Amino acid sequence: MSHRILIIEDERDIRELIRLALESGGFKVCYEADDGERGLEMARTVQPDLILLDIMLPGMDGLSVCRALKADERTAGIPVVMLSALGEEADVVSGLEIGASDYVTKPFSRRILVARVRAQLRAPTAETSVEIRIPGLVINTETHSALASGVPLDLTAGEFATLTLLASHPGRVYTRSQIINSIKGDDYPVTERSVDVQMVNLRKKLGDLGPCIETVRGVGYRMKQE
Repeated sequence: MSHRILIIEDERDIRELIRLALESGGFKVCYEADDGERGLEMARTVQPDLILLDIMLPGMDGLSVCRALKADERTAGIPVVMLSALGEEADVVSGLEIGASDYVTKPFSRRILVARVRAQLRAPTAETSVEIRIPGLVINTETHSALASGVPLDLTAGEFATLTLLASHPGRVYTRSQIINSIKGDDYPVTERSVDVQMVNLRKKLGDLGPCIETVRGVGYRMKQE
């Protein structure tokens, strides 16, 4: 594949594991950096298609790098997948809230890493896609309609916007605050608790497809990636 991927990770062994995992999935890793400052400079220079960014880096940590990337118009649109250790849940949430697209927990599964990267590189946007299709679900943003297993769904404006947001980026995790900030409509949730209530109602309306909306404990929600 022709995508250019930048790995920012200070541990050589982990960079090697990531590179081998991506190559096994058909990707070619083009750039590597072992600290935040160098990774940020490289991202601005080469503008890769995706960045895999470790949170715990010497000097400039991953959160600071992500914040700088999203503040720079040259790199703001590049998907950033955070690499986190199991004890860094709060940092993961912070990363997602400042613009990271997703995260992968160490130690990581090669298949999961490749799937998350592939999802970010091929993900359509709700704004440009008239019809979004995932197994069992069809969403048409032009007619503002949705079908679950061929059955029309009776959704509120907020529920439709939330479902469209999640379905547009399967595998991507959204925090509750990101969902609040992304959707529009008179009935859109205004508190994190109301997002949880809306997800319960949305899953009920989806019926057998309800489990396709996954809860990521301590972080938020995502559409299950097939």
